[in-house]
Amino acid sequence: MSEITVGVLALQGAFREHISALEKCGVNAIEIRFPEQLDGIDGLVIPGGESTTIFKLVEKYNFKNALDKFYRQKKPIFGTCAGLILLAKKVLNNNLVGLGYIDIIVDRNAYGRQVDSFEQFVDLTLSCEQNLNGKKFKAVFIRAPKIKEKGSNVKELCNLDGVTVFAQQENIIVCAFHPELTDDLRIHKYFVNIVKKSK
Repeated sequence: MSEITVGVLALQGAFREHISALEKCGVNAIEIRFPEQLDGIDGLVIPGGESTTIFKLVEKYNFKNALDKFYRQKKPIFGTCAGLILLAKKVLNNNLVGLGYIDIIVDRNAYGRQVDSFEQFVDLTLSCEQNLNGKKFKAVFIRAPKIKEKGSNVKELCNLDGVTVFAQQENIIVCAFHPELTDDLRIHKYFVNIVKKSK
């Protein structure tokens, strides 16, 4: 097995699908349910789910300080959908305060309700040793947030109709869609590559 261990925050949401995708990428993947578990991993995925619930559970289980420490250590973090909202600097039209690990302002559920969910093929712009670009990626949007503004240090990795839907700032990457709901492992491989480099 790999020397890399990636944790998936398993408080709520689609964490099992991320575990499966990471294991297919050849890394150890574990569920993170307690703050102290963050000390034993090399990278962290914060999955999609219900953002308000995840915010409350992060508070309830005292994850904030442990997450801040993890971030300060420059360990890679990957947030999808609700995870993107959690990592953002600011959340519009809501009393949620993001962790501020990536310089973006987001509007949660900007693409509509559950019934407005959709799939769209998008182009990826991934810079790494592996050739992960090429064919279009099937992006699954479910009650997706929209990145309204991004700082100058935030790099766009993919957009949909001119709106950034996949972005990176140093070792933090965020996705407005759900790559774990497809069989295409390119985005997870990209994150694993960031984790390997950081280690």
